[in-house]
Formats: sequence, structure tokens, C-alpha cells
Amino acid sequence: MKKGKFIVIGSHDRVKIGYGTVDYKNLKTIYVQLNSWIEPTSNEQDFDKLIFKTRKRIKDNVYFLNSDFFKNQCIVDLDIKTNGVKLNKRSFMDLEITLYVNKPFDVRSKEVKTFVSNFSKNIIDTILIDKTFYNFFDKKN
Repeated sequence: MKKGKFIVIGSHDRVKIGYGTVDYKNLKTIYVQLNSWIEPTSNEQDFDKLIFKTRKRIKDNVYFLNSDFFKNQCIVDLDIKTNGVKLNKRSFMDLEITLYVNKPFDVRSKEVKTFVSNFSKNIIDTILIDKTFYNFFDKKN
């Protein structure tokens, strides 16, 4: 029996957004998923260090999160294969943020969808989209 749910929100600045849960009947966490194709703007960046800093900034953002739905703790999994990142080559970026729930709620409710959408757009606008490091694309080519 399938217990999980995944809700597609759409995209923002060429980054696809969705969220879901593994078990919506016994809700303990939800995961926010952001993914896109990225291409670096220069070869001079240390992408391992950049990914580490990005994870830290996302965790800090969640720590100061003011929400009735979620606790101010999370797990951030930013997956970019750094050994293949180079100029004029697009790499797939998958970001999954696991948020811990304060109390059970309906994951399909409009309030939760609006909150996750605004949260995701804030992460994209303030942390991910930085034209000095890399550009985002809808497709690989």
C-alpha cells in the first residue's frame, strides 16, 4: 500500500519545485524538492566549497523559519556531481530539504502548499540564484 504523497508546485526561475511525504497518515516530515540543470559561469570556482556554503545558508534560513507547521531544523541534501562541473557543460542539480513537522496537518491543504511555495521561492531567490557562480536551465541542452 502506497502511503506517500508528492505535490508538484511548478517552477520558479527555471527551477522545478515540489514537495511530498513518505507517510501522510503518520506525518513526521515533509521533503521539499528543487531541481534544475546548472552551468558554471567560470572554471575558477571551488564547487565543493560552494555546495557546502549553500547547504549551510539553507540550514540557517530554516533555523530562522517562523512557521506553525514546521520546526526550525532540517536536513539538506544538495546533489551536484562536482567532478563533472565545467564550463559549457550542464550538470543536474537536485536539492532536497527535509522539514520536521510541529503537529500533523493535511499535506494537500492550500495553506501548506502556499507556505512551501513561498519558502521554496525564497530559497531560490536568496540562496540558489547567483549569476556569478552558475546559470540555471530547464533542459540539459
